[in-house]
Amino acid sequence: MARRPHEKLPSNPAELEGLTKAAILLLTLEPPKASAILKSMTTDSVEEVTRELAGLGRVPVELQRAVVEEFYSTAVAMQYASEGSLDHAKQLLSEALDPQLAGKIMQQIQTQVQRTPFSFLQRAESENLLTFIQDEHPQTIALIVCHLPHHKASEILVGLPSQKQIAVIKRIANMEQTNPQVIRDVEKGLESRLSNVLVQSTEKMGGISTVAEVLNLADRATEKTIMEGLEVEDPDLVEQIRRLMFVFEDILLVDDRGIQSVLKEVDNEELSLALKTASEELQNKILGNMSERAAALIREDMEFMGPVRVSDVESAQQRIVDIVRRLEEAGEIIIQGRGDADLVV
Repeated sequence: MARRPHEKLPSNPAELEGLTKAAILLLTLEPPKASAILKSMTTDSVEEVTRELAGLGRVPVELQRAVVEEFYSTAVAMQYASEGSLDHAKQLLSEALDPQLAGKIMQQIQTQVQRTPFSFLQRAESENLLTFIQDEHPQTIALIVCHLPHHKASEILVGLPSQKQIAVIKRIANMEQTNPQVIRDVEKGLESRLSNVLVQSTEKMGGISTVAEVLNLADRATEKTIMEGLEVEDPDLVEQIRRLMFVFEDILLVDDRGIQSVLKEVDNEELSLALKTASEELQNKILGNMSERAAALIREDMEFMGPVRVSDVESAQQRIVDIVRRLEEAGEIIIQGRGDADLVV
């Protein structure tokens, strides 16, 4: 039986339809990876799974995990004959050795292959993590920070009081080898205390914003196909998605100062290519924020460019859109009609 949009999801993954499982799987992936998967699907399938994703609502972390594990098990089973894997190694060991010894060896292998210290912290938001560790001893914080990705470690350090920042940095600089048992003890204690916040921080929601984020990163052809297919059945949904999306033509919504900031990061060759299929209004707006000489050179390049692949034009446009999105997230430019951008202070 088809699931109604935003209907509460069952706790048992066995009660889910395949379509809903596919939507949940896409939800757990980073948008670029989800977008890549959509590209490999048929048009009908893409429309169905996108519609399902838009109506998912809140997806408990336990259900996410169960769906991902089911997908992984299925994928491993399909590739079993041609690829080595931990499951393959487990079967070989169980056939060759005493079950107890095989289990012990498999646990060691699995730890070596899959486990890195404090890997569970990848699931915690920096703000939540900082709340829990800021009162720890500087040596403990230094140990934790050393095992985080650089961007997350930086966010943690920025949030610490200045005196503790210095103490932590000094210990990181002087840190060499650490007893593995000490690492395990600190890790075990921290994981136990963080268990609740980890569940909260990794619980995701489907919905229109997720669809918009995925489609923003899809190629123009995929985006157009999906939106046209959805519009036939649910034009209101399409309108809601469009409000949250940002495409090249939406640069018209960026003020002149913002466009000038964007142009500082775009070279003339890429700009000429990106403007090849742009509307005359957008061309005029962008070129109007350049010097007369620079604008004339761009128009000349476009005129004598000759035939170009549409995919090349779209790639150039997407790179510029990425710059706009990055500058907007950094608060360096404002896009009219997005979030609090309409507020005047």
